[in-house]
Amino acid sequence: MSDKKYGIGFFEKYLTVWVILCMVIGILIGRYISEIPALLSKFEYYKVSIPIAILIWIMIYPMMMKVNFQSIKDVGKNPKGLYVTWITNWLIKPFTMYGIAALFFFEIFKRFITPELATDYLAGAVLLGAAPCTAMVFVWSHLTKGNPGYTVVQVATNDLIILVAFVPIVKFLLGLSNVIVPLETLILSVVLFVVIPLTAGILTRILVIKHKGYPYFKDKFIPKFNNITILGLLLTLIIIFSFQGEVIINNPFHILLIAIPLTLQTSLIFFIAYIACKMIKLPHNIAAPAGMIGASNFFELAVAVAIALFGAASPVALTTIVGVLVEVPIMLTLVKIANKTKHWF
Repeated sequence: MSDKKYGIGFFEKYLTVWVILCMVIGILIGRYISEIPALLSKFEYYKVSIPIAILIWIMIYPMMMKVNFQSIKDVGKNPKGLYVTWITNWLIKPFTMYGIAALFFFEIFKRFITPELATDYLAGAVLLGAAPCTAMVFVWSHLTKGNPGYTVVQVATNDLIILVAFVPIVKFLLGLSNVIVPLETLILSVVLFVVIPLTAGILTRILVIKHKGYPYFKDKFIPKFNNITILGLLLTLIIIFSFQGEVIINNPFHILLIAIPLTLQTSLIFFIAYIACKMIKLPHNIAAPAGMIGASNFFELAVAVAIALFGAASPVALTTIVGVLVEVPIMLTLVKIANKTKHWF
């Protein structure tokens, strides 16, 4: 992405509604057409669901095409905003997520959640906390009149940091929770759901621009994929909820319990980055995207890794799905806050 103006589309704006519809459809399939999830569960390779893996590639590949990694050469220009983004995303966010989730699941909600479920929900929260947002940040940046060029650099550098930081952070934090995670499976997940679509996206971008030019790539090629990402996400959610049906029917209140710490974490991280930018006197068009990229999550990656490590029917996967459920309404609220506090800068 570069200088094109990106607003929130119809599907993105009502993403929470679509997630709820997918939840209902998936639960009904799991309850009344159980042959479908039983059939899909047979297509696995090293615990990775092949149908879900394909759908997640469909989600992530178009995102990676939109990121101009050549913008990294400008990383030395006004680096303060990048420092805020990096420190917030990698030295603060995963650990505050762990702390807030552990506090709620093991202490505040201990009368409602068994220790085993608390551990699983915490694991899902850790996966969300270790994956800062990518594509949707361009939307939030546009809605707050952020600097589009600077946002590209913020996203591109974070995508590259994910390659080296995601695995050790997740391994460490899950280890604190006594959750045993095979390192090989975790690395395989990052290769499958970051390295492969990232490489494919970069190569596609380079080849299309080389043969057709950047205007064609920006105005005609990329728009072809606009709804494919959301479609891939929604189909993935239907499959996951078809596996999760009994869990949700038996514990509908748990959706709310999971959403509360995720909401608090999202708000906290936004204000940490946003206020830090104000303190070091950065302009609003850098501060707002810096807050958004930390607050929002790369939930596609979190969902994919949760499924690969724990299975589509696990409470861990359910936690990452709740992250999708609450993402858009929370982020739109933070967008309004950022726009109303522009005079601070």
